Amino acid sequence: MPRSIFSVLIALLAILAAGCGTELKDPDQEKKYEGPFRETANVLTLYSDSAKVMVRLQTPMQEDYENGDVVFPDGIDVEFLEEGEAVTSTLRANYGKQESNKDLYLVRGNVIVHNLQKQEKLETEELYWNKAKAQIYTDKFVKITTPEEILMGHGLEANQDFSNYRIKKVTGVFSLKE
Repeated sequence: MPRSIFSVLIALLAILAAGCGTELKDPDQEKKYEGPFRETANVLTLYSDSAKVMVRLQTPMQEDYENGDVVFPDGIDVEFLEEGEAVTSTLRANYGKQESNKDLYLVRGNVIVHNLQKQEKLETEELYWNKAKAQIYTDKFVKITTPEEILMGHGLEANQDFSNYRIKKVTGVFSLKE
């Protein structure tokens, strides 16, 4: 009997030793998931001021991240409205990102801004929209097509409805009025 108890004790110690063989890892040292915590399809977001819709944002996919940033990986369509009624201009891009701590949007890839009232079109590959300041800007190449001329340059600053703009380094064909 003492020999069988001794054998059982040895077997138990061997099982316990094998069970404790895996090394415990510090959870703070483990690689953390950095992807979105939420994905939402077919999103429509309205921004208003004094109960009047000023901006309408649509996207097929929205990804929300822990740090508050929002990514629009499948593109973004934005309409700017005048006093909540008529659409004055539109912004479209293949990709968008909102940096929440700066209230800043970045759009990339086939960026097109239309001023519907003036019939002007801005084309670029990257554009920033500062919602708080109601401004759009870029340091990239821009092309602006108006009913009379085509303007090109590097860098642009404009108000968000694209009714007033300034090209930093202008090139292209344009006419001067006397």
